[in-house]
Amino acid sequence: MSPSVASTPLPEAVRAGIGALVGLVIVGLFVLSPAVDSQLGLYMIAPFGASAVLLFAVPNSPLAQPWAAIVGNTVAALIGVAVCLHVADPALRIALAVGFAVTATILCRALHPPAGAVAMTAAMTPDAIAELGYRFALTPVATGTVLLVLIATIYARLTGRHYPMRQVDDLNVNQTADPSPSTRAGLSEAELNSLLERYRQNFNLGAGDLARLVGAAELQAAAQRIGPVTAGTIMSRDLVTVSAGTGAQEVADLFRRHRFTSIPVTGPGRRYLGMIFQIHLIGADMLPEDTARSIMEANVPAASTDTPLGALLALMADGAVDAVPVLTGLALVGVVTRTDLISAFARHSMLK
Repeated sequence: MSPSVASTPLPEAVRAGIGALVGLVIVGLFVLSPAVDSQLGLYMIAPFGASAVLLFAVPNSPLAQPWAAIVGNTVAALIGVAVCLHVADPALRIALAVGFAVTATILCRALHPPAGAVAMTAAMTPDAIAELGYRFALTPVATGTVLLVLIATIYARLTGRHYPMRQVDDLNVNQTADPSPSTRAGLSEAELNSLLERYRQNFNLGAGDLARLVGAAELQAAAQRIGPVTAGTIMSRDLVTVSAGTGAQEVADLFRRHRFTSIPVTGPGRRYLGMIFQIHLIGADMLPEDTARSIMEANVPAASTDTPLGALLALMADGAVDAVPVLTGLALVGVVTRTDLISAFARHSMLK
């Protein structure tokens, strides 16, 4: 027996764990309470921990989306309360509450696994339900879930993730309605959803993510057809660079003179610091005292000389960057631009 889930990078595991910690701390310390408050009904319940796992660890899952979390937990709470108030036998009411909750949340298109635990919690605590009644669905269930969803949304933005999950018709990096290049799989959203339903994967994957996976697979297949081409093979080596203290006007002059779309910023010993893209100059309200450091982008994904073409394609496919710096250690040794990629594909096509 072996794990069925692919290995996860340590930073992503830590990101998810810290998110769940922060979310539950805020909800628990500042809004809700570990103890049952029969007056307000604002208290923590165990299913919030399960919801936190989905919201922070798998934010792209359809089961973790706001509609699924909020509606799923609330509907399950209503069912759990109804069963608890009308069925006396403990074992029977627990089974009925969970079974009805699963069916109802699927029919509401709000399947959220912790909802089963919400229904079970209601069925197992008849004394608390006798005091709170159907108010249990509003507080703590709906209130706590809404707060967790809001915290998960903010946390995802702060840590570079997407929550709620991206949709097929989301605006691309250029803020236009065209699908991003990596998702132009030639299939409509309806066709993608039909595929997910046919293979019973609509609880595991959204149409937007399926389009991205198909696009990534097509890019990988294209890279394999072109052969073992690496960044070191196609990169530009004779680079025009600027230092962090270079004035913004001088940077603009270099763009005009060389017709570049990007210029690297380096320090002593060609230590890579960041990239300046032409779009930064177009959209910036520059001041006379601005320097390269103030307009550069420091978080551009980088490659090594051994990075395969497929990885480079994925980095630039969505139009977020026009060039990828190639590093040896911390030193800049080259840059791969879109033009370099196009030329590599063109040469391969002519040789076939």
